[in-house]
Amino acid sequence: MAKYRIRGEQKLEGDIRVKGAKNSALPVLAAVLLSEKPVILHDIPKLIDIDNMVLILSSIGCKIKREGNTLIVDPSSVNSWVIPDKYVKEIRSSIVMLGAVLARMKKALITYPGGCEIGQRPINLHLQGLKKLGVKINDSHGYLECQADRLVGANIHLDYPSVGATENIMLAATKAEGTTVIRNAAKEPEIIDLQNFINSMGGRVAGAGSNTITIKGVESFHGSEYRVLPDRIVAGTYLAAAAITGSEITISNVNFEHIQSMVTKLREAGCSIINFNNSVRIKAPTRLRAIEHTKTYPYPGFPTDMQALLMSMLTVAQGTSIITENIFENRFKHVPEMIRMGANIRTEGKIAVIQGVNRLKGAQVNASDLRGGAALVLAGLNAEGETIVENIHHIDRGYEGLEQKLRSLGADIERL
Repeated sequence: MAKYRIRGEQKLEGDIRVKGAKNSALPVLAAVLLSEKPVILHDIPKLIDIDNMVLILSSIGCKIKREGNTLIVDPSSVNSWVIPDKYVKEIRSSIVMLGAVLARMKKALITYPGGCEIGQRPINLHLQGLKKLGVKINDSHGYLECQADRLVGANIHLDYPSVGATENIMLAATKAEGTTVIRNAAKEPEIIDLQNFINSMGGRVAGAGSNTITIKGVESFHGSEYRVLPDRIVAGTYLAAAAITGSEITISNVNFEHIQSMVTKLREAGCSIINFNNSVRIKAPTRLRAIEHTKTYPYPGFPTDMQALLMSMLTVAQGTSIITENIFENRFKHVPEMIRMGANIRTEGKIAVIQGVNRLKGAQVNASDLRGGAALVLAGLNAEGETIVENIHHIDRGYEGLEQKLRSLGADIERL
């Protein structure tokens, strides 16, 4: 297994560009199935999760060509509704294929999805929504066998604003007869991006970014050329990297509105942040201040995907910080590893109390999930001596060439 070796205590400086968002690219790739015409997608990062989604699309008949960070997808030859197990078990977001395949083929067969083990992520809301659109679902032996003689618009109220359920219902409803209304919908920027992409192919979706999304079914879609939005979590990661190393860097291709919750916390910790021309410049103090209390919530609240990264920088902040994780019950797996690096963290249930230390110490640690792994890399950038981060295939799921990007800013990091 690949690993990172990091020699810490290096200041970062320079400019870095954020690529397209993984969490936007994946549902957009699924949405390509709505059309039978070629689609060109720009700024698609080279990630394991993207590779797996491309393999799923290829396996059911899509022809796909990559040119740098552009994907050219021809879905005209799609001839299967069976989504292969081996890829689905690798990538949680593969579940959004369900709505897209149903819209295209009126049937689908998929196993339960895999991904990071950060807690229970039930798909009951997805299935309840699809059933209201007229989908019959047979759930047996770990498979979901879905069929719809016809998809019919419906009024759907989600018990929780689930991103995946919102996306799946949106995708299936695009070809349903009549109008579908999703209430208590997820508001994430990636939902807006999916709406905009669907509409670029001739769809009729409105309201994304609000509580209520309306989808008017259409019979057919045309091709499109589209650029996915910048990755707000990757942008937040670089901001946290600058904060934990007391550095000054500029990050370009950033939608400032999408990172407001992180910017607020960084300013609370003593960082200066300036927004200009779709770029952000951060100047961190020599020593960060503790942040009294951070609670994770669905967007526009503080994102659960940034929780471990924020915790990493707070391990060296002056004073005591508290983090409450409200989204996933098993998202403190990075804590024992940070403690091995000298962090002073206590957890009880969904609450973590972080007492800042002057500096972390290098150690051999293990990445057990995507964002927790990235947080350990940030800890290594601060730490005295050498840090080895094992199992970095988790990190590769969400960051394209993280070590190269950090090296370009002056970090001493290499892949072994």
